[in-house]
Amino acid sequence: MSKREGNGSTRRRRTESAQRADDPLGHTSQVVAAFRVFQQELDTKHDKYERLVKLSRDITIESKRTIFLLHRVTSVPNVEEVLNEADAKLDGVRQKISQVAEELRGEDLHQFHKAFTSGVQEYVEAVSFHHFIRHRTLISLEEINAHLVFVKEEKLETKVTGEGSFPGACVLTFQVTPTDYLLGVADLTGELMRMCISSVGNGDMDTPFELSSFLRDIHDGFSYIGNMGPYEVSKKLHTLRQSLGKVEDACYMLRVRGSEIPKHMLADVLSSRTALLDHDEGVS
Repeated sequence: MSKREGNGSTRRRRTESAQRADDPLGHTSQVVAAFRVFQQELDTKHDKYERLVKLSRDITIESKRTIFLLHRVTSVPNVEEVLNEADAKLDGVRQKISQVAEELRGEDLHQFHKAFTSGVQEYVEAVSFHHFIRHRTLISLEEINAHLVFVKEEKLETKVTGEGSFPGACVLTFQVTPTDYLLGVADLTGELMRMCISSVGNGDMDTPFELSSFLRDIHDGFSYIGNMGPYEVSKKLHTLRQSLGKVEDACYMLRVRGSEIPKHMLADVLSSRTALLDHDEGVS
């Protein structure tokens, strides 16, 4: 080997050593390339999760506004007008849910369920409250899911040339889980309890007894589930019993002491009685 060739090989070895020093982890290796793919997948899932959280927050807000609107039925002469306005608001909520369905297309629902479950529960509460006011029955899970089928218009590439596009219909469905349905129905009992107090304040003495019977049926259904159902459902059972107890207490006041208390004072008496029960439960 000549002196010139020896100097060239020494230079190459020094260059390779310098490159290894600058890149100690070997970023060009297959392992690092694989982890970059994993990083991109995790970033994509995180971004999707955050978008679902935002959509769930919007669904919760609009559902609460619908519930506030529905509470006006106890004090307005035209109930159907309020229900129609609530229908329009619920349609807006379903449009938000269609965006959730779009985000979940091709994904495992259970990976992102925690991101939107609170919004779905609030929607179930709003739509079941609306259904009860109109039909005086409890809406079923199948009826809720039947309204969560969406048809999306999108452009599809031609299969022959791969050029150009034509409009096509894409059907998206969103299925409310049984757990979210039960949790939404459990929250409904609190709204029915408030509706009971409002009805008394407006001179309606029949609605509290109707609500008491309806809440008792819901309580019996939850009691059958007991501790065998999801943990969240068993936690809601205590709140359900509180709502039922307040409505039954209101019915007792109307039946036993209704003739003693003027009608315009009944709502104040029941409200103070409810506040006293809340205080006693908080102390205990």
